[in-house]
Amino acid sequence: MVDCEYCSESFDGEDAYLDHLADAHDGELGAIDRRRVEAQTGGADGNALPVGPIVIGVVVLFAVGLTAYVTQLSGGDGGSGADLVGTAGAQPLSTVEASGIEASSLNDTGDSDRLAGVQQFPDRGANHVEEGSAIDYQRVPPLSGTHYASTVGAGFYEATPLLGSLVHTLEHGAVIVYYDPDEISPGARESLRGFSSTHTGTWRSVVVVPNPSDDPRAPYVMTAWRHELTMDGYDAETVHAFLSEYLGRGPENPVR
Repeated sequence: MVDCEYCSESFDGEDAYLDHLADAHDGELGAIDRRRVEAQTGGADGNALPVGPIVIGVVVLFAVGLTAYVTQLSGGDGGSGADLVGTAGAQPLSTVEASGIEASSLNDTGDSDRLAGVQQFPDRGANHVEEGSAIDYQRVPPLSGTHYASTVGAGFYEATPLLGSLVHTLEHGAVIVYYDPDEISPGARESLRGFSSTHTGTWRSVVVVPNPSDDPRAPYVMTAWRHELTMDGYDAETVHAFLSEYLGRGPENPVR
C-alpha cells in the first residue's frame, strides 16, 4: 500500500497513487512529485516517455549498485572499519509539542547560503544484507551503502541505533542528525526533539541520534542520502533549510 502524503487515502500501487496526485493534488505538488506525475502521464507535452532509455538507465543503475556492493564486501578503498556499530532495538524519547521554526512548514528548497557547506558523496549502493551482518562503512556516519531491511523510526535517541538500519532510513528519505553527546546544548536538544516530533512520516522522518564516532567531525552532523552538512554551533534555521532541501527526497520513494 502507498499512503498519500497530502491526504489520508491509500492506494494499492504506485500508478494508482500517481494518478491520484495528478487528479486531486495538482496545485499542491512539490518539485519531485510534479516530475513523477509528469512521467506517469507522459510529460507536460503529453508525449509518452521512451521505453528504451528507461530500460538502459535501470540496467546501468543495477550495474552501479552491484559494483558498489562488491566493493564494500571486499573492503572498498579503506575507511573507518565500522562494524555492527549501534544498538539493536534502541528507542526514541517521547515526542514533544513543537513550536516556532521546528513546527513550521518546509520550503520547496533550502536557503542556498545556509547550505553552502553541504558535501555530496558517491553512491555506495543500496543492497540489503541480513540484519547482524558485518558492514564495513568507509565513512561514519554513513550516507549510503549496503544496509539492513529494518529502518529506524522518527525521534530523538540517546543510544545510536544500528548503522545498517539508519542507512536504510536515509534511503527512505529521512534526515538523520548526529549529535556529540558531550557537546550538545540544552537548547539544541530541545530544538532537535521538536524537529523529530514534527516530521514523522515513513518517507520523510527526522531521526536524531548520538554520533558513534570516537572523534566526531563536528558537534552536529546532518545527513541525507549522499549528503552531509556539519555545524560547529547549533542553528535551527540551518536545520530547517537542510530539511527543506532533502527531507522526503530519498531514492526509494521520494514524496516531495
